[in-house]
Amino acid sequence: MEFDLDIGLSDEMRAVRETCRRFATEVLRPTGIKLDRLSAQAVIAADSPLWDVLKQFRALGFAGGAMIDDPSLSPAERALTHCIIVEELCTGDVGLFITCGLLNIAPTIAQAAGRADLVEFFGARDEICCLALTEPGRGSDIVAFTEPGYRDPRVKPVLKCRREGDVYVLNGQKSSWVSTGTIAGSGSVYATFENSPVGLADGAVFLMPFDLPGITKGKPLEKIGQRTLNQGEIFFDNVEVPAKFLIAEGPEIYPLVWEMTLKGANIAMGEQFVGVARAAYELALDYAKQWVQGGGPIIQHQNVKNRLFSMFQKVETARALARRVAIADATQAGGVPFQYAAASKVYATQAAFEVAHDAIQTLGGNGLTHEYLAEKLFRDARSSLIEDGENSMLGLMAASRL
Repeated sequence: MEFDLDIGLSDEMRAVRETCRRFATEVLRPTGIKLDRLSAQAVIAADSPLWDVLKQFRALGFAGGAMIDDPSLSPAERALTHCIIVEELCTGDVGLFITCGLLNIAPTIAQAAGRADLVEFFGARDEICCLALTEPGRGSDIVAFTEPGYRDPRVKPVLKCRREGDVYVLNGQKSSWVSTGTIAGSGSVYATFENSPVGLADGAVFLMPFDLPGITKGKPLEKIGQRTLNQGEIFFDNVEVPAKFLIAEGPEIYPLVWEMTLKGANIAMGEQFVGVARAAYELALDYAKQWVQGGGPIIQHQNVKNRLFSMFQKVETARALARRVAIADATQAGGVPFQYAAASKVYATQAAFEVAHDAIQTLGGNGLTHEYLAEKLFRDARSSLIEDGENSMLGLMAASRL
């Protein structure tokens, strides 16, 4: 019997874990393998199995971001349950999980902003919502709120905003890296005020529908990893956004909202890529027990043993850090400082990348083929080192807070 380090879980929490494990194994993983072989356009085509996955995810009752609606759970129990759900589902396919996680998330964003009117508005739409953050020609510098360049007026945004009476006018675009960008019906859009004297630090955040005049979408992006996750450009041509969709604005608030958004994304990335790391480790372990070479299963070979133990350590330490940060953020007033979220993201994604690399090494030539999952996990993990803040930039930002 496999040892279970998750002590203290209730029967309900264990049942949720098993439900997610089955969904990951029976739905997310096989569908993810199919979608990974398709073009980016075919992934989102009308006949794509992606839409059936979203339908089944909604049937689980997880759509809307929170995933847990049991009021009897304490904040710590809710956070731990969320970590377990995310890890289990991401062992199946992280790109599909991110897509599912953005399903009908706009009401959750509105609720966090204290906007009951927008909760009602977006709740009635029941659609995918994206976080429109990144911009072409800008790397992670656009989120580097701790660094001098963030407030340098010489650094210009691509998506510009200006106030005109009761509306805000948006011109420009968001980059091809916006997750679910070409299939989202709404988005949390970050735009810098044109001619800002403080660079990227003065802007506005909107939670807005994408059926406003002047919004168009680009082509879905072809990429090496997380191919199951649609990403693509969004263009804004004199888009008039009614003030009712404004969430926050101004140089005193805008950087703080950026920080809260990136902090939440980094905590989520830590949880997600524990799942990817675990999937790679379990694949390598199972293979090593079954593949016979040199007179016996390769798990009997010292080099393989050492590699597997190193992989095991990385999975366990990444999980411990990700859960500790997530639970602290949910239970401490004001949440955790940014550097803890960044540490969780950077450590877990690096661990996932290294464990997936070692999984390929363990499988040898087989690890390079589509027949085994190792190469896909490696590609998915490689993308995470840049996703939601490039890791070295996140390290610089976190160091500024030490």
